[in-house]
Amino acid sequence: MTEQPGSPEVCLSTIREQVGAALAAFTAEHRAAMVAVSEDVAPLVDHVLAFTGGGKRLRAAFAYVGHLGAGAEAGPRIATAAAALELLQACALIHDDIMDGSDLRRGLPSAHRAFESLHTSAGWSGDAGAFGVGAAILAGDLCLSWADEMLMASGFDSARLSQGKAVYDVMRAELMAGQYLDLVEQARGAGDVARARTVMRYKTAKYTIERPLHLGGALGGADDDLMAAYSRYGLALGEAFQLRDDVLGVFGSPEQTGKPTGDDLRCGKQTVLVAHTVADADPVQARHFLNLLGSAAIDDDAMSWMQELIVDSGALDEVETAIARRTREALDALHTVPTPAADALRELAVAATQRHS
Repeated sequence: MTEQPGSPEVCLSTIREQVGAALAAFTAEHRAAMVAVSEDVAPLVDHVLAFTGGGKRLRAAFAYVGHLGAGAEAGPRIATAAAALELLQACALIHDDIMDGSDLRRGLPSAHRAFESLHTSAGWSGDAGAFGVGAAILAGDLCLSWADEMLMASGFDSARLSQGKAVYDVMRAELMAGQYLDLVEQARGAGDVARARTVMRYKTAKYTIERPLHLGGALGGADDDLMAAYSRYGLALGEAFQLRDDVLGVFGSPEQTGKPTGDDLRCGKQTVLVAHTVADADPVQARHFLNLLGSAAIDDDAMSWMQELIVDSGALDEVETAIARRTREALDALHTVPTPAADALRELAVAATQRHS
C-alpha cells in the first residue's frame, strides 16, 4: 500500500459536513430564483430541500474520497461536485417511489404522497393522486437538472471537468438502464438469480460506489491503475451494499428503514434474495411465494410465511455469505490505494454493509 507524503487523515464526518454545506448553499440560492417565478412553486422546491437535507451521503463520500485518493486537494470544489450526486440520488429515489408505489421514504410520506396530500388539503379540483405523481416527477426532474448544474459549476478547470462529466454521463445512463431492468424484472415475475444480479450491478453497485469513486478520481487526475482499483473495490462493495439492502427490505423494521417491514415483498421486488428463495425452495412453495409477491393478498400471516420461507430455504444464509465474501473482495482491492483514502474506504465499507437502515 502506498502513502502520499504529508497526506492528512481523511475524516468522513468533515466530508459529510462540507458536502451538506455546499448542498444547502446551492439549494437556498436556487430556491430564491424558483420562488421568484411564483410563490406557488415553493412547495415543489421546499420538498426537494427537505429531501436532500438528510440521508447517509454515501455517494458523495465515495466521490470525495476517490478525489483524495488521486492525491488531489480537499475543499469546496470537490465538495460541490460530490454534493451534485446527492441531487442525482434524490431524483432516483423520488422516481423510484413512484414506480414502486411506495407510501413512505425515510419514515415520511414519499414525494408523490406528499403532493397528493397537498392537493387534498387545498381542496383543489381533479384527481389528487394524478397531481401527486405529476408533481413528484417534476421534483425528481428538478433534482436531476440541479445535479447537472451543480457539477458543471463546481469550479474545476475545463479539462478535469470534461473528464469528470464523461464519468457522470455514463453513471446516469447506467442508472436509467438499471432502473428499467428493475421494472422489467418485476413485470416478468420469474425470480431469476442472474437477471437479479444484473439489475443489482447497474442500478446499485456501479451507481452507488464505482462511478462516484471514478468521478472523484477523474476530477483529481487519477491514473488507470487507481481507477481499476476503484472498480474492483466499488463493484464488490456495491453488490454487498445492495444485498444488505435486500435483507433490510424484507426483515428491517420501520424504525430501521423508514418503510413498512417487508416492503420489498409487497412491492414485488425481484431481488437476489427473492430469486434465491424461488430457486432453493420446494417448487410448490416457490410457486405460492411468487403468487404472493407484489400482491395485495400479503397480510401479516402471509408476510410471516414468506419471511420464514426465505430463512428455511437457505436463501438468507446464501445472501449473508455473499455479503461477507464481496466485502472481503472489496477490502482486498485496497492494497494499491493510498493509505489515507484506503482507510476511509474501509470505514465506508462498514457503513455500507453493516448498516441497520
